[in-house]
Amino acid sequence: MGVFSLSIIIVILLLIIFLLNFYRDPKRTIPKGNNIVSPADGRVIRILKINANKVKINKGFLGKIETLTKDIAKECYVISIFMSPFNVHVNRAPISGQVKSIKHEKGKYFAAFNLEKSLINEKNEIIIKNEKVGKVKMIQIAGFLARRIICSINKNEKVNKGQRMGKIVLGSQVTLILPSKKVKLKIKKKQKVVGGETIIADLR
Repeated sequence: MGVFSLSIIIVILLLIIFLLNFYRDPKRTIPKGNNIVSPADGRVIRILKINANKVKINKGFLGKIETLTKDIAKECYVISIFMSPFNVHVNRAPISGQVKSIKHEKGKYFAAFNLEKSLINEKNEIIIKNEKVGKVKMIQIAGFLARRIICSINKNEKVNKGQRMGKIVLGSQVTLILPSKKVKLKIKKKQKVVGGETIIADLR
């Protein structure tokens, strides 16, 4: 076997290992109680407390989105979780409730004459209404290059905390918008979180 053939076999094996790792979907132990869990595996990169009508969320060096916050509450926490290509990419419901809306927006493809719009990522916004906390928004944000968001739930569907809701292909981000007066945060910036297991906040 030549060096070239051996190199191809090694590359193929590494690709298979990567794909098996990427598409894994381990079982999770969902915590009981009145709390909000992480919608994704990854690391907390942003915790903001705002009282504006909308917020601009930057995604690393390249990419951003804009989203309303007034449809959740006057004062909100904005919590962003970065998912590397090595994290589990299944997204889970942060709280039990009814899906009030799902809004998907395509990203803008590169255009040299309008760099500002070119950096807008694909996103999928899901609003869940819970009897105790009110509305919670979960935003799936696709990567700048790999743009594929999978959402496996429907409007008006009832979801359970920790339930699988879809996934994002390759490196990506999930952002939560929570009504700050209704929750008490339990996480901090740079903390690693596990989807469906790590408690993001307790309900007040």
